[in-house]
Amino acid sequence: MNYIFDIGNVLVTYEPEKYLEGLFTDKTAIDLILKGVYYSDEWQIADEGKLTRDEMTKIFCERLPQYKDEIISLMKNVNDMFKPLNTMELLPKIKAAGHKLYYLSNITFDVRDYIVETYDVFKLFEGGIFSCDDRIIKPNPEIYQLLLKRYNLNASECIFFDDLEKNIAAAEKEGIKSVLFTSADCVTF
Repeated sequence: MNYIFDIGNVLVTYEPEKYLEGLFTDKTAIDLILKGVYYSDEWQIADEGKLTRDEMTKIFCERLPQYKDEIISLMKNVNDMFKPLNTMELLPKIKAAGHKLYYLSNITFDVRDYIVETYDVFKLFEGGIFSCDDRIIKPNPEIYQLLLKRYNLNASECIFFDDLEKNIAAAEKEGIKSVLFTSADCVTF
């Protein structure tokens, strides 16, 4: 079986609201930064590999000039938001059980580099797709088709774990068995 994992909220935390709540007490600031930065179109465009962190920072500072210093700091330290989840502990066990590991993640170039360099478990993966490299994001059907084609995978021999229902639904339309990830308990092998 081929196990395909999303990264954010499956292998590492990605909770911008919780992260901001740990940094700020002003609810208005948190809401504005969430909407103007993390939930912005630009964040998605960066996941497509079409904006750099510096370009994003400039846009966000222009959008929210009253939080310029905070945004600059957040963007410089964006990797602080990512902490390993206990799912990572399962990866060597899945591999030892004879299964193959792949990743499929919407992610920016610099976050990709940080994740891969920081967590040795990525050496266990046969490969995968980072959206920034191929300039396509989930839930676009093409990203699932690309993964299957690139690694010569049979969709019926794959299981995909993602924390977003829209990504699960899209994978299932491509014939990939999918599990809505809520915790490491939903990963069985």
